[in-house]
Amino acid sequence: MRRERLSVVATESVGPYTLLRVARGALDPGRPGQFFMLEAPGRLLPRPMSLCFAPSGELAFLIDAIGPGTRALCALDAGDSLSVLGPLGNGFDLDVERPLLVGGGIGIAPLPYLSEALGGPAALLGFRSDWHAEAAALMPWAEVCVEPRLVTQLIPEGMDVLACGPEAMLEAVRRLAPQAQLAWEAPMACGYGACYGCAVEIDGELKRLCVEGPVLRAA
Repeated sequence: MRRERLSVVATESVGPYTLLRVARGALDPGRPGQFFMLEAPGRLLPRPMSLCFAPSGELAFLIDAIGPGTRALCALDAGDSLSVLGPLGNGFDLDVERPLLVGGGIGIAPLPYLSEALGGPAALLGFRSDWHAEAAALMPWAEVCVEPRLVTQLIPEGMDVLACGPEAMLEAVRRLAPQAQLAWEAPMACGYGACYGCAVEIDGELKRLCVEGPVLRAA
């Protein structure tokens, strides 16, 4: 874990989302599924973001501008700077025989980096509209579906599922693939277990996603 002030290389629109590319500095990109805390100028609290790509000398994050913090991150221009802390949390276990990546909406964010680490396995991506589905361009080999069809309807049996998406999708994946690895989402204020702001109840047990997750086994 390391904190650095990094320069923005570029921002790119990907459907309704923004791909924020920053200079890597001395930060380690970490394991797919881990996350970084990004602090936009003028914002009190940072925002947790999983790594989408890690090209040479850069870190890239896919962001959905849903609030003032994420909007501030998406409004950054090339040459601006921001504070970045990471990598944090526990990522995906890459020791799987038949990997299948499953993403829903902005939950596709960590999958390109994960796919690269696994050698480009099969992937299923689900979106709520054709506009959101433009983000599938980040993984052009993936099978894509748009609501009302659900991505969980496409999951075959016998695969090692690694998934990220909204809670309802993850709960459905749990029922279909009890040994799946699931990357959960929650608001975070610190990113390293001090504030308990990201504690969620899973099977009656509270989990701090920033230190015990964000990737957890379905069962």
